[in-house]
Amino acid sequence: MLNNIIMKSTTFKFPVSIFLIALATFAIGLYGSLPWWSFAVTNFIISLAIVQKPWVSFVAGALGVGAIWAGLATGIDMANNHLLSTKVATLLPLKGSYVLLIIITALVGALVGGFASLTAAYLRKK
Repeated sequence: MLNNIIMKSTTFKFPVSIFLIALATFAIGLYGSLPWWSFAVTNFIISLAIVQKPWVSFVAGALGVGAIWAGLATGIDMANNHLLSTKVATLLPLKGSYVLLIIITALVGALVGGFASLTAAYLRKK
């Protein structure tokens, strides 16, 4: 009963879905034997479980995954004094900007997570 009351509030669903998506993305990332896109499956399941409008579901998925990927990429980058990311950014047309590489990394994760959540929202809408 309390769960139904809490989850009917649209203002409560959005932060809960962002938190659950971020937590699931982090947990899936801990298993090295899974492919990099495995978090999309958990985003899909979470967005099926929490009913939201499609655009809200997309934003929640994008924010949850994008924030985790940006944070993890920044942490890894700082741990090795930006050595690897600067070299990769030099190979790409980024002029050695490791910050831009982290932003692009977060953007890729955000798009995959957002579209996985959007797909679930449209599937639920049928």
